[in-house]
Amino acid sequence: MRALGHEVMGADQNTYPPMSDRLKEKGIEVLPGYDAARLEALDPDLVVVGNVNTRGNPEVEWLLEHRSIPFVSLPQVLSEEILSGRRTVVVAGTHGKTTTTALAAMLLDRAGFNPGYLIGGVPLDLPSGAHTGNSAAPFVIEGDEYDSAFFDKRSKFIHYCPHILILGNLEFDHADIFRDLEDVKRAFSHLIKLVPASGRILVNSDDSTLESLLDIDWAPIFRVGLGDRADLQIVDYEAGEEGSSCSLYYHGRFWTRLELQLGGLHNVRNAAMAGLASAFAAGHADPCSFDLSHLSQFTGVKRRQEILFKGDRLLILYDFGHHPTALRATLESLRQRYPGRHLVMAFEARSNTACRKVHESAFELAFDLADEVHLGEVFRPERYGAGDRIDLEAMARRLGEKARAHASNRNLQQCLEEQLGILREPTVIVFFSNGSFEGIPGEIASRAREQERGDSSALTV
Repeated sequence: MRALGHEVMGADQNTYPPMSDRLKEKGIEVLPGYDAARLEALDPDLVVVGNVNTRGNPEVEWLLEHRSIPFVSLPQVLSEEILSGRRTVVVAGTHGKTTTTALAAMLLDRAGFNPGYLIGGVPLDLPSGAHTGNSAAPFVIEGDEYDSAFFDKRSKFIHYCPHILILGNLEFDHADIFRDLEDVKRAFSHLIKLVPASGRILVNSDDSTLESLLDIDWAPIFRVGLGDRADLQIVDYEAGEEGSSCSLYYHGRFWTRLELQLGGLHNVRNAAMAGLASAFAAGHADPCSFDLSHLSQFTGVKRRQEILFKGDRLLILYDFGHHPTALRATLESLRQRYPGRHLVMAFEARSNTACRKVHESAFELAFDLADEVHLGEVFRPERYGAGDRIDLEAMARRLGEKARAHASNRNLQQCLEEQLGILREPTVIVFFSNGSFEGIPGEIASRAREQERGDSSALTV
């Protein structure tokens, strides 16, 4: 909106990097907390109400009482001001949306289209996570299934009216707004109904849940995955410390050898889907004529297996993972990329679903892939009753000696810092959180750098 010439400012209770840093770089002022008198004095032309703001928020109450300033949801303003008339590529799914959106945006950018894009993170290979692009070029947007606003309970992605739709996977998540998996599937079925006859639906053919939504005849479906039924088939997958690779076959015809710096089969599949979607968005009737070589240059998105520190004996990563399937996929990929290394994971239960018992057993199975497990405190535990809240101490007991539930995140930090100076084997430490983790991952990485400078023998071979 700033790039379109509007003056933009915002109010929020809590901002943290990288969001806060990027807003400051763009000259967008963040006002601390919420103040009805301040809002009245500012008298803006339009208020965009984020989906975290509900009744009881002083600014929301003022808007409803006075009705003098129009207000909309974020997805609505995106649809009306930016997406209208654009050829949209919408990336949906429980996991991998941000990375897949960034992959497709980068491919179209490198192909010279000057696409628009909105990525739910900070990409390392593009100038920013949001760009209006050429109005005649495709617009790639992350399609979130979360609701739009307290007054609009439709999923955000309903506003985006996809021309090309990527369905990466589908599992139960967002337990605060969806009752069960069937409820989530219903939202995705509404999204699928918005794809026009001239559009494309790209589906992860290895996800059986998605298949139940595909009894349709109004738009062509293209499956991407490992099996023979895939239109775009992933063959000869390999993974190592430098990344991963595979061969792509489109309708049985060799397209390219895909090389990625990212690890994990899930990221290979994300890249394949982004490549096929980009080829269609670029207007290629034969996708095999579209160049995917730029994918080898993709370095990722901040906080998606982001490397915070790398020494000969120690690697520290930060990952946005907060769902058991995503955590398991990341831990499996780290096992593949760094075989023989001691794998340490730290987890902060922060999302509305992760803080509940609903996935407790699945989290436990995922955590068991690590050699050492550190569980931080539950974020704002008072939001959940004792019977509904995830029991990290019980999980640690069941996982055995390798696991520890810490009384606080700072206690977890102290424990890990004490271990840095006594490493006896090559180690990978990965932090999982969809929030800030109180800044601890960055502080641990800084401590590792200090220790390396002070005593190179402590952290390097």
